[in-house]
Amino acid sequence: MKPTLLVLAAGMGSRYGGLKQMDGLGPSGETIIDYSIYDAVKFGFGRVVYIVREYFLKDMEEHVRQKYAGVKCQDGTPLEFAFVTQELNKIPDGFVLNPERQKPWGTAHAMLMAADVINTPFVVINGDDYYGKESFHIAAEWCKAHENTKGVYAIIGFEVDNTLSESGGVSRGICSYDAQKHLTDVVEHHNVMFEEDGKLRGDNSVTGERVELKPKDLCSMNMWCFTPDYFEASRDIFVEFLKANINELKKEFYIPFVVDNLIKKGAASCDVLGTPDRWFGVTFKEDRPAVVAKFAELVEKGVYPTPLYK
Repeated sequence: MKPTLLVLAAGMGSRYGGLKQMDGLGPSGETIIDYSIYDAVKFGFGRVVYIVREYFLKDMEEHVRQKYAGVKCQDGTPLEFAFVTQELNKIPDGFVLNPERQKPWGTAHAMLMAADVINTPFVVINGDDYYGKESFHIAAEWCKAHENTKGVYAIIGFEVDNTLSESGGVSRGICSYDAQKHLTDVVEHHNVMFEEDGKLRGDNSVTGERVELKPKDLCSMNMWCFTPDYFEASRDIFVEFLKANINELKKEFYIPFVVDNLIKKGAASCDVLGTPDRWFGVTFKEDRPAVVAKFAELVEKGVYPTPLYK
């Protein structure tokens, strides 16, 4: 059973100024998603599911199917693709959408759009983030070991100092876990950066205090491993979320909220799997030159060929 890669690519791209999911950043015009798919296939994934917005579904589907025509999985079978859309009005029966709401419902809502097209262990990633080869290796091994389990999930944890920006402070969800490396909490810290005294600090979103962090603390970059039973559990939590927030204009339904809810109920556990890889990504147009340079460096070092597929 080959794992599935679920790509969250429905972001509106307003801060970036365009469809960053289709922006060629590699030496031969490769997108960030292309590198993620390349790494996933290398470690045994067999299917890629894209979550996009309806207005660019056709362009994305044509772009992907043309680019990946003839690409094979490890076992020689064709790499499969599926496309689903995230829209505001895709909510359970019995709820009426606030006509003033424009903001998408969030990452956990986006995931629910793929419930009918995934029946294997799967890994969720952001389409505009680069996660690294070893991250996919770790995720693939977890998926292979959990083909027949339920209620056991995982998060790929990145060392905080492998996720920092040269442009200034960043927000990071710092992972807490027990002796068995089971996730107990993810607490958002804002304006995380090294300060003049050489210490790494961030503003704890719960206490409001600026606290010292360890460079090797693990943080979430939204790379998760799940089994298909996650969808039913998440759907139930979404119904409860909507009961409390259906008229809110900005409240979002995030993956960590679902996982935390399940952990607190005792309905699931979540392994924390550390990766040595360095993360990078594009949020703003100003991030683009640095990302282009990093991919050029990886190609020069022989980590990736260019083009990825000949």
